[in-house]
Amino acid sequence: MTKIKLPGHLKALTILLLLIVIIYILIIGRSLLIPIMLGGYIAMLLIPACNWMETKRFPRPLAAVVALLTSLASLVGLILLVILQVRRFSRDFEDVSGRLNHYLADLDQMATDVFGANLGIENGVDKTQLYELLESNSETVSNFLLSTIGSLSGVVLLPVFIFFMLIYRDHLANFIAKFFVSEEEEQVKSKIRDLRKVVQYYIIGMVKVMGILAVLNTAALYSIGIEHAVFFGLFAALLNIIPYLGPFLGAILPFIFAFLTMDGLIYPFMVVVTFTVIQLIESNFLTPKIVGGNVNLNALVTFLGLLIGGAIWGVIGMILIIPTLAILKRIFELKNSTKPFAYLFGEEEIKPVFKSEKNER
Repeated sequence: MTKIKLPGHLKALTILLLLIVIIYILIIGRSLLIPIMLGGYIAMLLIPACNWMETKRFPRPLAAVVALLTSLASLVGLILLVILQVRRFSRDFEDVSGRLNHYLADLDQMATDVFGANLGIENGVDKTQLYELLESNSETVSNFLLSTIGSLSGVVLLPVFIFFMLIYRDHLANFIAKFFVSEEEEQVKSKIRDLRKVVQYYIIGMVKVMGILAVLNTAALYSIGIEHAVFFGLFAALLNIIPYLGPFLGAILPFIFAFLTMDGLIYPFMVVVTFTVIQLIESNFLTPKIVGGNVNLNALVTFLGLLIGGAIWGVIGMILIIPTLAILKRIFELKNSTKPFAYLFGEEEIKPVFKSEKNER
């Protein structure tokens, strides 16, 4: 049977059309695909616990239920802690808004005196507008979580998917192994187990890093004298799961709060300095030691992935894209025809291709 070879431009066009179709499916299938992917990653995280319980002669369905309920209880506890801190923070919102309106009035007066232009903010900003800005079109934390996961049906389906993925994890692994008929089945299964461990180590490592950062951030803000140090420290630690952008976003809120509530610019300046030092410790010591090189993605691919994930699925897309790219990299390594894509995703040291004329001589 003769193989049809397409010209290079047709191959490029085919790949482009395939990418467009995939992105379209990801957008319209958001409410179903998000709980499937999120459930898959959580199931990977719970597999060691299920394996341990099964060695103690727990039936697999019972082990899956126990692991699922434990994880849900931990997640609900974290959500309740965040909601409690948000409520405590909202109590001081009126004082913050009054200080902000005072600064806006001074800014309007300065613009009038220096440039002769009236900015129209001499009366400050209406409190309702500030509420809308802070809440970002979400009335409560629960509504924000619902919009992040996708929908109420996504929240309901998430534990169902986790349960079934824990029950049929061996079946799914055998299904993936059958796609690589040219390779030895046991070798492919070994690589699948390694891939699962990569995701497990990444998620567990990130949870450890976020826990350490929550303690460091809270202690630093408390030592400076910033109110609601627990809320700001926890908020910044949770945002750290988003590479590059998360630490910056996590430092903005305590900086603004210190600027609006504290007397003197030394306090917001100290917030910036302490968060910068903590971020240096995290990026140069905590993450390399705890998370390690399990993901091993280069910065360019990671940054592009964050932009694409955020554009398609929002915040949850930015969170899921990193382990997804790590999985794709490992899958590309299974076949020789796709190894160039794995090389593109990786962070391996390479020899320079474009040398200077001086080096060539």
